[in-house]
Amino acid sequence: MSRQFKLIPILLMGAISMYLSGCTTDDSTSSSEDGNWIKKSSLDGSKRSGAVSFVVGGKAYVGLGFDGDDYLTDFWSYSEANDDWVRLDSFPGSGRSGAVAFAIGNKGYVGTGYNKDNKELGDFWEYNTETDTWTQINDFGGSARVRAVAFAYDGKGYVGTGNDGDNYLKDFWEYNPSTGVWTDIVSIKGEKREGAVALTIDDRVFVGTGTNNGIYQTDFFEFAPGTADIWIRMEELDEDDDYNVVRQYGTAFSVNGLGYITTGTTGSNLTSIWEYDPVNDLWEERTAFEGLGRQGAVSFTINGRAFVGLGTNSSQRFDDLWEFKPLEEYDEDPYD
Repeated sequence: MSRQFKLIPILLMGAISMYLSGCTTDDSTSSSEDGNWIKKSSLDGSKRSGAVSFVVGGKAYVGLGFDGDDYLTDFWSYSEANDDWVRLDSFPGSGRSGAVAFAIGNKGYVGTGYNKDNKELGDFWEYNTETDTWTQINDFGGSARVRAVAFAYDGKGYVGTGNDGDNYLKDFWEYNPSTGVWTDIVSIKGEKREGAVALTIDDRVFVGTGTNNGIYQTDFFEFAPGTADIWIRMEELDEDDDYNVVRQYGTAFSVNGLGYITTGTTGSNLTSIWEYDPVNDLWEERTAFEGLGRQGAVSFTINGRAFVGLGTNSSQRFDDLWEFKPLEEYDEDPYD
């Protein structure tokens, strides 16, 4: 039986990032049979960690990352309808890991990260999905950084947190694609952090997890630009001894009006997955990710179907892709 925790709502989501452990472990202690994982077609390109992903229309776009030897520039699209990958025009900037991406309309936006020289990057690029072409846009408005978070909201892009090589960060910047201008907005509340996640559920966005100077962050915020403070503090992520939402280098996605946080590390690589109900402020553990525990994975949702893949457990990198079906009962056959 899955464990449920009712939260009390408060007024209303490489080189710099050192991996904490090379150990792979299945951290899940849940006996939940709610949710099923299906193995899908692996990425045609190299195994990698620290890649980026965004979704436009009925396709996911995935690229960049580090394969253990090289910082990559290749980009691919994935079709859930055909379960196949198509090679696209390569990213024209320097190969990198720990970058961010978001999508607005028919275009994707990719930037920041770090490259083979362990240099933090601040350049940003726009990808046109209709013409398969890249255009460099204005550099990111804040300091160059790695392991930040990014999301789109109401036709604009947002990038914040991360690490600039000397400091952990908490600032946030808004990008207006109509003007090409980056604007400094109110910083996220709480502590600075890197390796956090941004979780978009319908028209609501939440940000949380990550670490600050080796300390795992337990706070969780909703991004609410219509309010005075913009950032609304939600209930902490470690309110119970069995609570295991806290982590860094995890990944987040949503489907059917619910959010999910999975993989990442708390010193060991994780497979647990936690489902968030934003209406009732409720977390519930679901069937653990069936791939190996990992960090630096990507996730995306296409046409109401959710996918998680790639990443590293420090000793190896992955090119696998898994579909999560939250409404299905667990089946040990990964191909069924």
